[in-house]
Amino acid sequence: MSTLVHLLLFFLFLLSASCQTTPIKHKDREALLDLKSFITNDSSGVLSSWGNGSSPCTWTGVLCNHGGRVSELDLRGLSLVGRICPSIGNLSALHSLYLQDNNFVGNMPNQLGLLGRLQMLNLSGNLLTGNIPTSFTNCTNLLTLDLSRNTISGNIPSSIHLLQRIRKLFIGKNNLDGSIPPSIGNLSLLNTFDVNTNNLTGKIPEVLGRLKYIQYIQLSLNNLKGFVPLSLYNLSTLTFFAFAKNDLSGEIPTDIGFRLPNLRVFHICFNKFSGPIPSSLHNITEIESIRMSNNLLTGSVPPGLNGLHNLTMYNIGFNHISDTTNIIKDLTNCSKLQFIALDENLIEGSVPESVGNLSGSLVKLYLGGNSINGQIPASIGSLTSLTVLNISYNQLSGSIPSEIGHLRELTVLGLAENKLSGPLPVEIGSLTALTTLEINNNELVGRIPEALGLLQRVLSLDLSSNKLHGDIPASVFSLRSLSSVLNLSHNSLSGGLSGTIGQLENIIAIDLSDNLLNGSIPLSIMQCRSLQTLSLSRNAMSGVIPDSIGNLRGLQILDLSSNKLTGSIPASLANLPLQLLNLSMNDLNGLADMLPLAIFLPPPKSVVAAASAAAISILIFIFVILSRRYFARAKTTAIDSIIKVNHPLISYEELWRVTNNFDQRNLIGVGSFGSVYKAILHDGTPVAIKVLDLHKVGAPKSWIAECETLRNLRHRNLIKLVTICASADFAGNEFRALVYELMSQGSLEDWIHQRKQHEDGSRLNAEEVLNIAIDAASALEYMHSDCGGQVVHCDIKPSNVLLDGEMTAKVSDFGLARLLAPVQPEHYQSISSIHGLKGSIGYIPPEYGYGSKPSTAGDVYSYGVMLLEMITGKSPLGQSFGGDMNLTKWVQNNFPHGAHEIIDKRLISTTTTDASFEGVQDSTINQLLLNCLLIPMTEVALSCVVESPEERISMHDSLLRLKQMKVAFLRNRSIIYNASRGSDFAKSGLIVSTK
Repeated sequence: MSTLVHLLLFFLFLLSASCQTTPIKHKDREALLDLKSFITNDSSGVLSSWGNGSSPCTWTGVLCNHGGRVSELDLRGLSLVGRICPSIGNLSALHSLYLQDNNFVGNMPNQLGLLGRLQMLNLSGNLLTGNIPTSFTNCTNLLTLDLSRNTISGNIPSSIHLLQRIRKLFIGKNNLDGSIPPSIGNLSLLNTFDVNTNNLTGKIPEVLGRLKYIQYIQLSLNNLKGFVPLSLYNLSTLTFFAFAKNDLSGEIPTDIGFRLPNLRVFHICFNKFSGPIPSSLHNITEIESIRMSNNLLTGSVPPGLNGLHNLTMYNIGFNHISDTTNIIKDLTNCSKLQFIALDENLIEGSVPESVGNLSGSLVKLYLGGNSINGQIPASIGSLTSLTVLNISYNQLSGSIPSEIGHLRELTVLGLAENKLSGPLPVEIGSLTALTTLEINNNELVGRIPEALGLLQRVLSLDLSSNKLHGDIPASVFSLRSLSSVLNLSHNSLSGGLSGTIGQLENIIAIDLSDNLLNGSIPLSIMQCRSLQTLSLSRNAMSGVIPDSIGNLRGLQILDLSSNKLTGSIPASLANLPLQLLNLSMNDLNGLADMLPLAIFLPPPKSVVAAASAAAISILIFIFVILSRRYFARAKTTAIDSIIKVNHPLISYEELWRVTNNFDQRNLIGVGSFGSVYKAILHDGTPVAIKVLDLHKVGAPKSWIAECETLRNLRHRNLIKLVTICASADFAGNEFRALVYELMSQGSLEDWIHQRKQHEDGSRLNAEEVLNIAIDAASALEYMHSDCGGQVVHCDIKPSNVLLDGEMTAKVSDFGLARLLAPVQPEHYQSISSIHGLKGSIGYIPPEYGYGSKPSTAGDVYSYGVMLLEMITGKSPLGQSFGGDMNLTKWVQNNFPHGAHEIIDKRLISTTTTDASFEGVQDSTINQLLLNCLLIPMTEVALSCVVESPEERISMHDSLLRLKQMKVAFLRNRSIIYNASRGSDFAKSGLIVSTK
């Protein structure tokens, strides 16, 4: 009987358990279906198995425990697009969540903090924004948290110390700011801490030295200051120790090798470390990578390199190291070396013959900028894996060994600024992978080999300042790949220019000056459509200047001085965007007054010489300075901005594929210099692809400006450059494209003028306008003050402010941007006024019309006009403004007495749906919005559009005032909300102005 009772009780227990778990399992199913509903694009169809009455345990990416609860969700790398559904917090049995390498956008839901059993959370490689939710610290069972490679902002939560079981913490490659919280030091089990590539400031906390199990610390690419705490050097478990590209200083402990015996990676480059390289560092026999470049290190290289058999990288470039080339001999025992950089130090001696015994895996060898002498040994040809060989700026002599032709993988060969002699070996033609060849400023003799025509990938070719003679081979002009610089100046080259020069359709700068060239200017040069600089000065060129030279619409510098040119000055030159024209020392005639930048010595026959000697001297000085700067900048910019940018290149074929042959259905906009397409890259990244129309005047310059600007700028309110394309299309035509993050909510212009709206049909409200204004001001304030040099955008307007899924604004389109140079002589400033107006009509500051150079004050004016457009809903080019009236004057004339008339009524009406105002009278809401937001914003805008640039408010002060009014608005809104729950709200009188 008792047995029967027990069986009955057991049956009832099972029945009860079944009744309890069924709803929970159903809750898991609903949570997963909710998650699927938040996915807007499942291109691979992996979620097609979700639903249809089947058990969630059979769905793709779902694993269940023995009780049938969802315990693991693995959707990594599936190119999913959408948001993370808050219902995910209902998967209460989940212990592993893998959502990395997709395209999830928006904030991370706070409900993730409900997953108390979670041990693994990986959201890396997405497009997530917002702050790290403090609710995450409720997941006290977490072992690994990976939020890297997103655009997360805000601070690292100080409560992170509550994750007491965590082992691995990856939050690098985001936009985090603030300091590293000292509470990190309480995570006693932590073995990996990675916060690289953020905006963290302050000092490295001393308490990190408490992490007794730590193996991996990565703090690189932040704004950390001060010294590295000595306690960190006591973490004997460390294998990876990196804090490159910060503002750290001090000396490296002499006994580092004994304190950190397990070290494998030591990266401290781009800081301000001083003192010697500790000899004990070379006692860590298992170390693999040492990067200490770009510091202030002194002394010699300590012994022990020959014992580092696992070393793959040794980079001590750009320091003050005094030593000899015996370093190279010591490194020959490092059989795994791939990268050696000793450049820009104080190293003397000759390159040893044993250089050929360096690792067969060696890919890059940098020895430039030292005092290395002697000949280049023939054994250099044994390094057949080299892609970069740079020995420029030394004292090398003798001839270039023919064995250099064995280096078939070379992409960069730098031998400039030495004393090399003899002929240019024909074997260089075997280096068919070359993109950059620089052998300028040597003593080479003989002819330029025809074999250079085999370098079909070369982008930049500089053989200037040698003793080369003979004709320029036609094969050189057939290098269609040349898109940066061809510089053969300061040689003794003779003969006429081949008509094949027209094949250089993509070249930006050609300098053939200071030679013995004769004959006429080939008509085919008009085919060089991308040409911005052409110098044929100090030759023996004859004939006329072709009138068709005016077809080179991008030409900015033309120097044909000191030749034997005759005939008339082509009138077509007046149509070019010339910054400088030098036609002096020829036999030309024509009207000079149409060419304000032209230099004539002697003047043309029909022109009376009226300029004083002083004025002529000034013009010559300007020409010399500008031309030198331009040629240096043309080469450096093209190489640094296009070849060496901090972004990987992408092929034309890939862009062609992801846009479906640039299908018009993927076209999302057309700008001044090209078209913009939306696409998803092969790795699942949604992007906007800006394809430049290189036939448009200024497009190549715009390309370089955007590359150069975005290479040096990083801010959460600046558009992110994902990659670039510098290639050729399938027909061999030059192709340039910039690939940006896709901003799903379009442009601010679309929202102001009602071409975009929220899903519920609502438009921008006053608070959103303020947030967008703060975002745009933050970007400009960073550009003007905090990015290491004043960068001026020159084209601020609503169409260049884009919005992401969270309505975060980001400034875009840097095609007109420029880095402000140091103050130049007064005459230089006046001549620069003919560059033309920078910006878009309606937003251009008045002083630009009088010839002033672009300035931060100019950006402030454009921003002010944009802010007025946001507040009024009226375009500065609107038809309602006629005669001398414009948007700025209209607001000034009607403010403050007519403030209610100028403010867009839609900004007020769309806010009344805010839950914070539930139960509050419309008149009270309107008063709050007017007094705390719209009127103060108008005042800021008017302070920005003051006619005198000296009297305008700065971007810093504009941003400060906007942030202050937001604080006041939120405070008053809270007061109103709380008061509305009381009895006599109408008499509360709580609205406070922000003045």
